[in-house]
Amino acid sequence: MSRRPGMVSEKNAAPNAPNNSQDKQKMLLAADAGHFSMIRALHLADLITELNGFCGFMSILCSMRYCLGPPDAFGNAWAALSFMPFGLFFDFMDGKVARWRHKSSLMGQELDSLADLISFGVAPASMAFALGLRTPLDTLILSFFVLCGLTRLARFNVTVSSLPKDATGKSKYFEGTPIPTTLTIALGMAICVGQGRVLDKIPGGVVGQGPFEMHPVAVIFAVNLGVYDDESEYQDSEVVKGGVRDEKLRSGQGRGLERCEAGVSVNE
Repeated sequence: MSRRPGMVSEKNAAPNAPNNSQDKQKMLLAADAGHFSMIRALHLADLITELNGFCGFMSILCSMRYCLGPPDAFGNAWAALSFMPFGLFFDFMDGKVARWRHKSSLMGQELDSLADLISFGVAPASMAFALGLRTPLDTLILSFFVLCGLTRLARFNVTVSSLPKDATGKSKYFEGTPIPTTLTIALGMAICVGQGRVLDKIPGGVVGQGPFEMHPVAVIFAVNLGVYDDESEYQDSEVVKGGVRDEKLRSGQGRGLERCEAGVSVNE
């Protein structure tokens, strides 16, 4: 999740940054300004974010194509897995371009979260289903995985304005596990595809019977975004301002404030 400077305060804003970029975009989106008004309102960074979403959706389509073909024809499976790191590349680049051009927008922040949900939430879950995690419990776990990603991105959009920023407008910390870390799961799926361990050859096999049948490896999806929400201490000298949240951070009780650079982990 790359962080654009969409929520930067005037104090932390980059030099010479236009103060009316968000107002201009709001005006173009709200007014009936003729044909293609929505497209004309997009910044260059927004278009790069759209490419992130494109990669995620193409990955989903390739997973569906693999389901329709022979189990040993892995071409579409490799294509589905390949689109995911391309999505990560565009996720990094949109924030860099936004800061380079000093262009920020609230729409860009929302676009980035939606694109991340597709590329790093729905796409990996679709690939896992295509490779064999298809029992009722498997699909329930995959649904939980996607919903956790959705909730984390929504939480980021709500709290980003309260997090401390650096001079470029990037938040210094993020809450919880960033959704692009799901690409570590994609790496594991790539290893399984390379070894031909898919469908009935999935590592760990199947446990349970009937409606309780599941693949133990599916638990990885639940742990990655659902269970891991570290109650880590927040000991930095800068404290998020704002009532009870401020007091919790001062006392080291802030929930899941991980010490990671926002440019590596968080949406615009």
